[in-house]
Amino acid sequence: MTTPGPTSPHTGSFVVIGETNLARRVCASLTARQHSVSHLFEPRDDQLRTALRDQPHGVAVLLHNDVAALRCALAVAHISPKVPIVATVFDRTVADELTRLLPQCNVTSPADLAAPTLAGPCADPSVLALHRRGHRTEAVRIRHEQPCAEDWHPRRQRRRRLHLGNMAGQLRPHDGGTRLLVIGLLGLLAVLLGDWTWLVGHGHHPAEAFFHAARVVAAVGPATAPAEAHGYQVMAGAAMLATLVFSALFTAGVIEHMLGPKLIGLIGPRTLPRSGHVIVVGMGQVGIRLCVELRRLGIPVVGVERDPHAEAARLARALGIPVLAGHGEDRAVLEKLRLGQARALAAVGSDDLDNIAVAIAAHGVAPTTPLVIRAGEHEAIAETRSLLPMGTIRDVTSLAAAYVLAHLLREPAVAVVAHRQDVYLQTPDENFIPWPLTAHGHCRHRTSDPSPPGPVWRSSSAGWP
Repeated sequence: MTTPGPTSPHTGSFVVIGETNLARRVCASLTARQHSVSHLFEPRDDQLRTALRDQPHGVAVLLHNDVAALRCALAVAHISPKVPIVATVFDRTVADELTRLLPQCNVTSPADLAAPTLAGPCADPSVLALHRRGHRTEAVRIRHEQPCAEDWHPRRQRRRRLHLGNMAGQLRPHDGGTRLLVIGLLGLLAVLLGDWTWLVGHGHHPAEAFFHAARVVAAVGPATAPAEAHGYQVMAGAAMLATLVFSALFTAGVIEHMLGPKLIGLIGPRTLPRSGHVIVVGMGQVGIRLCVELRRLGIPVVGVERDPHAEAARLARALGIPVLAGHGEDRAVLEKLRLGQARALAAVGSDDLDNIAVAIAAHGVAPTTPLVIRAGEHEAIAETRSLLPMGTIRDVTSLAAAYVLAHLLREPAVAVVAHRQDVYLQTPDENFIPWPLTAHGHCRHRTSDPSPPGPVWRSSSAGWP
C-alpha cells in the first residue's frame, strides 16, 4: 500500500458512487487526505438528493455499466447543476454524448488511461508510457530517478522488421480450415504453372499455353493432345487427377472460412504477423484499447480471446485486429503466434490470476520475450514486488484512481504514468507529480444497506469484461 501524502490544507466533501475497487480506492484516498466522503453504492433518488443537498465539491460516478453511469451522471446534474462530475465510461459514443450534455462532467475510462502505460513497455521495455500528441508520439522514460517526456522515434531496424513481418504474415494458415484453403489454392496454381511451362517449352505460344493449362485445371482436359505426345498426355492426365484433390481441399477451406467467426484474415490487416508484433491476451476493454493504441503507433498486434463469439471479438474484427480463439496459457497457442519472434506479450485480462498464469506460460515458451501484466483487482498481486522479475506490472485501478482523484481535487493532469509501485500525474507543462494513493481495502464503507436498493441505479458487470 502506498502511504497517503500530506493532508490538503482545504478539506471538502465529496460523493463517490459505485461499488467497484476503483470507487473504493478513490474513497479511501479522499478519506486519507481528511476529506469528507459520502460513498453510495446503488443510490435511490432520495439518497442521491440527500447526498447532494449540501453541494459537495465533486461527484465521482464510478460504475461498471456505461448506461447506469450515464443515467446517474444526468441525475446528479439535474439535482445539482453546478457540481463538478468525474465519470468513467468505456463506450466512446456514450462518453461523447455525456460530454456534450454535461460540460461540467469529465468523462474518462480506465482502459483509455491504462492503454498508453501498457503500450510503452510493449514497444520498448525502457519506456513507461507512449502518448500521442497530435502528429508526434511522446515517450516517458526515467531520467535521474524521475519520469521525463521526450519524442519517441522507433529504430529503423525495428521498422524494417515490422514491414517484413507484415508481408510474411500474408496467406499464413492459422487453423485447419485455412490450411486446407491455402494448400488447395497453391496446388491449383502449381498445376496451372506446370502445364503452362511444359507447353511453352514445347513451342506453344504463351496465350495458347495458358488456354490449354486452364482447361487442364478446370478438369475438361487439354484442347489438343497429339497421339505422339505421350509425355504430355501422362502429365496432363496426372494434373487433372491432382486438380480433383486440390479443388476439394480448396472448396472445403472456403466453406470452413465462410462459416467460421472470421476473426483472422488471409490477406490484409487481419492476418497473423510473424515477427515484431505484440500478443495481447484478453480482449476486454483494456485489451481492445491497447490494440488500438499499438496499431496507431504502427506496431502489429494479435489478440487472444477464449470465446470467439464474444462481443469484444466482434469489435476487434470491426477494427481490423486479428484475434485467435484460444487460451493464452496454452503452449500450442503461444507457439502458433510465434511468441519467440514477438516484440512483447501483454496479459491484460480482467482476472489478475489468469494474467499471472499467462505470464508464467509465456516465460516458459520464450524466456527472453518482454512481458507486460495487468493487475489491480487483487491487492496482494498489485502491491507486491515479487512479481517484478516476471515482467512489467501495471495496476489499472491505481492509474484510474489517480486520475479521478486529481480531477476531484482540481489538480491539472493530462495523463497518469506508473513506475514500479509509484503513480505520477503528468501536468500540462510536462512535469510529473508523485501521487500517492490508499489501498481500496481501507474504504470504511460497506455494501450492506438496510434499505432495499432502488431499481433505477442498479448496475451490472456486463459492460466491464
